[in-house]
Amino acid sequence: MAYAKNKVVKLWTQKKAALYVRVSTRYQVDKDSLPFQRKKLKEYCKFLEIDKYVIFEDDGYSAKNTDRPHFQEMMSRIRTGEFSHVIVWKVDRVSRNLLDFAAMYQELKDHKVTFISMNEQFDTSTAIGEAMLKIILIFAELERNMTSERVTGIMLDRAEQGLWNGARMPVGYRWNEQTKFPEPDPEEVKIVQLIFDRYEEWRSSIKVARFLNNKNFKSKRGGEWTSRLIYDIIRNPFYVGTYRYNMRESGRGPLKPESEWIVRENNHPGIISKDQFDRCNKIMDENASRRDTSEMRARKFVHTFSGHLVCSNCGSNMIACKDHARTNGWRPSIYRCAKRSRMMTCDNSKTVNETYLGTFVFNYIANLARVQKNFSKITSIEKLESELLKGEAFEAVSGIIPDSLNSTFQALLYSNLGNGTYVPDIALLSKFDEVQDHNQIDLLNTEIEKSKNAITRLTDVYLYDPASMTKEEFAAKKKELIKKIEEMEHQLAELLDNSEDNDLTDLSFIKKASAFLVTQRIVSKSFIDYVQMAQELDNEILKNFVDQIVDRIVIKDGRIQSITFVNGLTHEFFYSRPAELPVCKKCGGRIGSTCGCRTRTFSFNGKRYQRIKVGDPRDALYGQKNPVCPECYAKEGRWHHWLCGIELCPICGKPIQTCEHGANGKE
Repeated sequence: MAYAKNKVVKLWTQKKAALYVRVSTRYQVDKDSLPFQRKKLKEYCKFLEIDKYVIFEDDGYSAKNTDRPHFQEMMSRIRTGEFSHVIVWKVDRVSRNLLDFAAMYQELKDHKVTFISMNEQFDTSTAIGEAMLKIILIFAELERNMTSERVTGIMLDRAEQGLWNGARMPVGYRWNEQTKFPEPDPEEVKIVQLIFDRYEEWRSSIKVARFLNNKNFKSKRGGEWTSRLIYDIIRNPFYVGTYRYNMRESGRGPLKPESEWIVRENNHPGIISKDQFDRCNKIMDENASRRDTSEMRARKFVHTFSGHLVCSNCGSNMIACKDHARTNGWRPSIYRCAKRSRMMTCDNSKTVNETYLGTFVFNYIANLARVQKNFSKITSIEKLESELLKGEAFEAVSGIIPDSLNSTFQALLYSNLGNGTYVPDIALLSKFDEVQDHNQIDLLNTEIEKSKNAITRLTDVYLYDPASMTKEEFAAKKKELIKKIEEMEHQLAELLDNSEDNDLTDLSFIKKASAFLVTQRIVSKSFIDYVQMAQELDNEILKNFVDQIVDRIVIKDGRIQSITFVNGLTHEFFYSRPAELPVCKKCGGRIGSTCGCRTRTFSFNGKRYQRIKVGDPRDALYGQKNPVCPECYAKEGRWHHWLCGIELCPICGKPIQTCEHGANGKE
């Protein structure tokens, strides 16, 4: 348990005791029972001449940690300065974990609270009592650890005999009270056999999970099937009669060395043949060998709007990944419905791009901040709506739902919001003077890092695409960036000399500096170019800013339907133009979004040819700024729809729909 520096500590002003009692089961009696502990503690209060006390009791909780409801309530009230004493029957009623108890005891000392254990007869208001407490606690933890070792040894011995030690019942089995071991469940056996059969046929766990969900098969716990659950079933040798124990650390912890595993083959009746089990696991091994995710795991991206986007169709969160890099080196995030992506059970096939989200959200926040600052000029709800939707970012928005506007107008009218409700102190930037040096340090560090990244991207562009700029242009831009870095590093050194005692790692300060950095940019411009801002500022800064202002954003048909702010107000938008893109007649996908029949290559005379993406050299739209195909609506960097009459053949240069090389239906 960590304690913040300069934390305000509230001390008690009158004698009052917190009496804590606990038993680990409901059947303990005599000196460990709750009534006995309560009686003795009350008597001891009278002996100490403490008239006021409160009893906190946790019935049926272990002492392995302090995660107990009434214990936590007691500690919360101690922090308010309510109690002068904490009295227990025995030390192990509080905890048998040395670190947990030490953290609690340190907090009691901070609040000048005396800890008394009746059974061990010590009082921490004396030096000898405090020393005895620590000695007893060490032996209490030793006893617990020795008990844990004995139990572990017994369970390992049972596993070696093939006895069940208790765990989640595998799918396909049920509990047999006579044998005290799982036995095949006739109904669930059919599902397990179906899983292995379909996996062997389709070679994909996610396809099997989607199939089971679409057929309304329920999992063991009545929920939906997932690819992970299918994976666990395919990999589990329990289905061929092999009992495996002590494979991992507790829960889903790391694997233990195989020498520590307990494996008993032919231990119980299997429900899958050994041959099929081996075939399915071989397929899974082959799939894993082709799917190298090491780079993906090593690169952790920060997505500005992650955790805030919700699919309006099914209510599930939207998951993020990085889109392809643009010509300037920037990779925006794209978001899609999690349920659609994993299980295909949601019909929301559209993705939403960070470029659109950032432009909409940040410009809307900027408009809202200006409204807060200049509300005296807002004379009607119509004027409020006009100011909130001012700018090219909202050309497609027809208006804001009246209820949203009324709530905001009334709150502003009666000053319930105040400055900075949506954006931290956005209208009161002058009040940041007292932390100006800190903000400048954070800003300079960020700008230096971004400029260094800009040099790296500039060099990559020049090396891999020399035609994009001349040698002289490259040298001039690089020199300009280096000079900028040197100037900022000089400013940073001066500021750091004056700020040696300031804690720049404090999380609250970092968030405040991030908000200040972003607000400086958005209030100073009538239109926020989000792409430019995202290139210049780190994603972590943008995400910190969004986290402080936005609770959730509902996405419908690839557009923002509503924004709920952290203060609870929701602004809901409506549109006059439909968001629907043309539907592919062949696969049913949305053209330009997730069209399933858009193949990347085609074959001709035994050779494979790569198709041409929108905006690439040789594409009909090459040279245009941010091109979008007017026929199939595919964006820059994507493939045209297979039936698109604009895409050119990579072999002959004629429209691929009509030429002899890539006719529709070859793939």
